[in-house]
Amino acid sequence: MAKKNDSGFQSSAGLMRYFDVENEKGIKISPYAVVGLAIATIVIVEICTIFFSL
Repeated sequence: MAKKNDSGFQSSAGLMRYFDVENEKGIKISPYAVVGLAIATIVIVEICTIFFSL
């Protein structure tokens, strides 16, 4: 009977190499800033929906 070939590490090696490299060219935003901006956008859209509904 043939042995089962487990290739889990090889299939994820590219992703590990991709996420291991940091990009110095892009802007860096704190995760808290992203969440805060998303919440602020939701609040603004909801307020506009309430006041400017047709």
